[in-house]
Amino acid sequence: MKEERIKTDVLCIGGGIAGLMAGIRAAEMGADVVVAEKGNVLYSGCGRMGNDHFETYIPKVHGPDREAWIDELLRTAKGEILIGKGLLKTQFMKAYDIVKLWHEWGINMKYKKKWEFAGHSFPGRPMTHIKYEGRFQKKVLTRQAKKRGVKVINRVMIYDLLKEGSKIVGAVGVKTREDKIVVINAKAVVLGTGKCSRLYQSLTPGWIMNDGHGGTQSGDGRAMAYRSGAELQNLEMPQRHIGPKYFARFGQATWIGVVKDWYGKPAGTFVTKPDKRYGDMICEVNKLAPEQYTQQGKGPLYMDCTDITKADHEYMRHWMDNEGYPAMTQYMDKDGIDFRKHPIEFTTYPLRGGGLIVANEKAETSLKGLYAAGDEAFGDISAAAVFGYIGGENAAKHAAKTKHIAIKKTHPRIKKLKQLADEIRGRASGPEWDETNIALMQTMSDYVGKVRNESLMLQGISHLRMIKKKAEETMIATNSHELARCLEVINMLELGELTFLMALDRKETRGLHNRPDYPFTNPTLNMAHVIRKVRSKNEMSWKTY
Repeated sequence: MKEERIKTDVLCIGGGIAGLMAGIRAAEMGADVVVAEKGNVLYSGCGRMGNDHFETYIPKVHGPDREAWIDELLRTAKGEILIGKGLLKTQFMKAYDIVKLWHEWGINMKYKKKWEFAGHSFPGRPMTHIKYEGRFQKKVLTRQAKKRGVKVINRVMIYDLLKEGSKIVGAVGVKTREDKIVVINAKAVVLGTGKCSRLYQSLTPGWIMNDGHGGTQSGDGRAMAYRSGAELQNLEMPQRHIGPKYFARFGQATWIGVVKDWYGKPAGTFVTKPDKRYGDMICEVNKLAPEQYTQQGKGPLYMDCTDITKADHEYMRHWMDNEGYPAMTQYMDKDGIDFRKHPIEFTTYPLRGGGLIVANEKAETSLKGLYAAGDEAFGDISAAAVFGYIGGENAAKHAAKTKHIAIKKTHPRIKKLKQLADEIRGRASGPEWDETNIALMQTMSDYVGKVRNESLMLQGISHLRMIKKKAEETMIATNSHELARCLEVINMLELGELTFLMALDRKETRGLHNRPDYPFTNPTLNMAHVIRKVRSKNEMSWKTY
């Protein structure tokens, strides 16, 4: 394959909220910046279709006690996230500044010229999320990045980081529209490639991309960080969400309604009638409620918005447009489904891959010159914006005092990717990427899914390793786009194996990690569970937040 070389100070891998914010801030600090995105930055990442909630602490609204506000946040939207409280403090020292920046840039962070707090909150408790109009946030951030001289390269999938000794010196990837390897020489790298969406079966198994956060997210940053020796944490702790059935859409706090059963009885105890300030917090408190109702013979459950006023209906539809719901709402309008007449069935979405890259308050990973932000290391759009900004700033500072280290043409990771790409593109027959992805999803769901025990997982990891070996030896791609999909699957197979290893090592039941052979939660393990690759071996440890 042909090779293209690019040189820059700071490379941001992934053009989502975190990657663009990192690029913007690094460029403001005087760095030459490249943002490499495997899709198109205008429509990529979890925030590609918009968002309508942003976590922020505003002293004039909430008062001086930031600690109490963070505690409230931990009771609501942050309940499942295993990150340190120090990181949350860092986030919410900066979040309001970012909100004001976004508003200045053209993302309307207010409603009728005022800060509008609603959703994700218990009745009578402090409000933690402002409503904002995020439908065109990617266009605004892309414009701001280019205004500062950031070079955006679309349709490039970065596959591996490049090191010289212990230092990160750049990355290598493939173009997704032409047969070409891209080598980027950089003094610092910011990872922002997002979650891992296709590790487990989707809500509609026949349509594997049907995921609320976007089916193209395949944990690429986690995989390349691990291969380079960076620390990952808690991959065995999966996530689940709740939302409309078959249409995989997050943003349950956008809905103004009450979660009810078939007979019209509320499932929770938080609200008995629709309230646009709060929504129904049963969606936050117990995302398994629809599944549990079905298993107990009491299902299904519905989001019932039939009692809302005309004004509240217009309010809800406005925010749905900003949250990325138009495909669903347009379908409903076409088929005569009216929120004010028809309750909408809600469901618990399947497992999704968990875990994060370990990063500190400066967005620094355990490797010098490597930073991580967004869903890669912290989660949610507020954290993506804040830590993207922080990561970009620190990456630029690192680049300013670092010299470029030349990347040899014979670099082993470049050679390995070229060989892998040539083999996958050169085969005449074999399984395609989606076949292999389905085999992975089935194995993960069957053997390290809702219920996990040692013998089941040992059987499962042997299956997965067989699939992994076979994929590397037989997978085919008929064009460069399919090649990128194949590389995504190889990354997910890597993360799937690590999930098995960490699940076997966590000998307790905690959250969605359900081990009947270790049924109790161990309070001494209220820590980050860390894995890293040292040479060719895995090292696992526990780290206090």
